[in-house]
Amino acid sequence: MAFSKTFPKSSEKSAYPKWVEVFLTEAEEKEQEALCRSENINIMKDCVEDAKSIIKEKSLKEYQTDIINMAVALFEKRASHEIFWKESKAKEKFEKIK
Repeated sequence: MAFSKTFPKSSEKSAYPKWVEVFLTEAEEKEQEALCRSENINIMKDCVEDAKSIIKEKSLKEYQTDIINMAVALFEKRASHEIFWKESKAKEKFEKIK
């Protein structure tokens, strides 16, 4: 199923916006998924390093599960999700037709 997003388009004829639905092609959708995946991997690597430094800084016991749990918590706060990437691409396409 293709990803779609609706955006309001202003009109001089009416006070109410006309809603325009923008669809991503399969290639655009796959591209955004790949970008998201790559970015999330980089974010997770940074989170693991940050978790290690926090544990060391606070003199906590450095168990691997603790590092991973802290990294996952940091990742959940930082990570961008596929929907965000796809919505951004749809917004970009909408701006071109606007």
